[in-house]
Amino acid sequence: MNYSILDFLGLLGAVGLFLYGMKVMSEGLQKAAGDRMRNILSAMTRNRFTGLLTGCAITALIQSSSASTVMVVSFVNAGLMSLAQSMAVIFGANVGTTFTAWIIALFGFKVDISVVILPLIGLAVVLLLTNKSKAKSIGEFLIGFSFMFMGLNLISTHVPDLQANPGMFEVLREYASMGIASILLFAFVGLVITAIIQSSAATFTIVLIMCSKGWITFDLACAVILGSNIGTTITPLLASLSGNIGAKRTAMGHLLFNLLGTLWCICIFVPFAEFNAWLTEAIGQGDPEALYGFVNTIEQTDPEVYDHLFDNSLPAGHDVIRKVAVMQSSVSFGLSIFHTTFNIVNVLVMIWLTNVYVKIVDWLLPSKHREDEDFTLKFISGGLLNASELNITQAEKEMVVYAERVGRMIGMAHTLIHTKEKSEDFTQLYSRLEKYEDISDRMELEIARYLNRCAEGRLSNEGKLRIAAMLGIISEIESIADCCMGVGKILNRKIESGAEFTESIYQQIDTMYKYVDDAMAMMIAELKDVENIGERPLIDSYNKEREINNMRNTLRSANIANINSGKYEYQAGIYYMDIISDLERTGDYIINVVDTIRSSFRRHSATV
Repeated sequence: MNYSILDFLGLLGAVGLFLYGMKVMSEGLQKAAGDRMRNILSAMTRNRFTGLLTGCAITALIQSSSASTVMVVSFVNAGLMSLAQSMAVIFGANVGTTFTAWIIALFGFKVDISVVILPLIGLAVVLLLTNKSKAKSIGEFLIGFSFMFMGLNLISTHVPDLQANPGMFEVLREYASMGIASILLFAFVGLVITAIIQSSAATFTIVLIMCSKGWITFDLACAVILGSNIGTTITPLLASLSGNIGAKRTAMGHLLFNLLGTLWCICIFVPFAEFNAWLTEAIGQGDPEALYGFVNTIEQTDPEVYDHLFDNSLPAGHDVIRKVAVMQSSVSFGLSIFHTTFNIVNVLVMIWLTNVYVKIVDWLLPSKHREDEDFTLKFISGGLLNASELNITQAEKEMVVYAERVGRMIGMAHTLIHTKEKSEDFTQLYSRLEKYEDISDRMELEIARYLNRCAEGRLSNEGKLRIAAMLGIISEIESIADCCMGVGKILNRKIESGAEFTESIYQQIDTMYKYVDDAMAMMIAELKDVENIGERPLIDSYNKEREINNMRNTLRSANIANINSGKYEYQAGIYYMDIISDLERTGDYIINVVDTIRSSFRRHSATV
């Protein structure tokens, strides 16, 4: 087997194309179909069992667990699916992948998705050239999807061709009689082969060749298939490298699921393999354990026939060829049955532990900023609505989560003002602020869609008024997020102009931020108990709003005097006042929320 440096460089390029495709596909998903796709996926995965069926069906259709799990990783990366939903789909993908083994066993046929890649790229380019942003986003998604699968195909092309060189595994026959050590060794071999060639189907073929040559027994072939279940996780792990913390946790959950499943199977491996051999024979497919003994007997008693058996020099109708073909079919069916029973039993056990998996991967991969985790709604979902009045209560809780997330943006914008300009810290914090603003837009849309769906149900007049009020509140909260992002944009313009703030400017901005922080904290506290809030907290909020307005007026007058006296340049004063005005508008949006709470939610019986 010749494997040059060019082959290795080609492999690196293929991995790069795959990761780039994953990134472009995820971004296109967010732009093109984020909200609608989320609703579809939420309906398909509203509980662990529907998620399981979804994963099974998708994998059976495209005949690639790697492809389906990579798509799940991209959905999580795009914020379209939660970690818990993704775990259920991945569980189903492990069952769905057994369909591929059965198709190989029955027909030797596998769908090749690569045939549609070039037509997809052609369609994507047409969409990218249109003037409609939605069409461009779909085109971007299709380009990413195509590049991702091109990368997968090229990875398979540029890895060492193990399938065409089974002879390199002949040395393993020397380690086929060491009991549990052999089982562990061959499981590891299955893991490595599948991780390298990125195809459990190719591993299946290699194992069949090894059995046919009499190198390994049926139970060790099952061990290789067992290890290949872990090897398939390398593809989503690669995909998650360019993703966010949610994508990485999804890939880790996939690895953990297959790893723990393999561990319990190894503990009862011998009786489990014997059960599958018995099951194969019971359904009339012959004894899968017979091939090893038959081929070894031929090798010992008639070495010449053994040598000719695998160089295709025996006559077509030779009795040995006919018997080996029948036994190969038995082994193929036996391995398919083993693969199927293992994955079904594994899923039946693990499906009840979905939440445990989520907690484990959260612990294994903690986020640097807990609040930075990608947006997933906590109290509402895209599934079916049952009791509309109760759903409104859930939406109120979600509204509080939304306000708290946007409240963190105020602190981020304040920190950004004091962060060294043009530094890496400034760039990272600005990107984080942008990310929060994007999530804020999506949360507003999600909550609004949910409330509109609630309004379509049978509601009391009070319920309809509550929904109208909540729609107004989430709009105001989103405007607060826009103001926070506005501060970041003002700072960018200030940096481009070369203007410099004095220490006194920073101090006045800090004072204004203190007022706005206090006002936001009061608003969030009132949202948490909208129906029972007393008069005193509301009065405090109105007083804080007056303080903000008075502060803005005072600073505006002082700014003119400071510029005239030369304390700082005119350009610095412009950006300074832009930030102060932005903060004053933030206070306006906060008090608008308070007004709505007072007029639409608070019970008249509430007291100070």
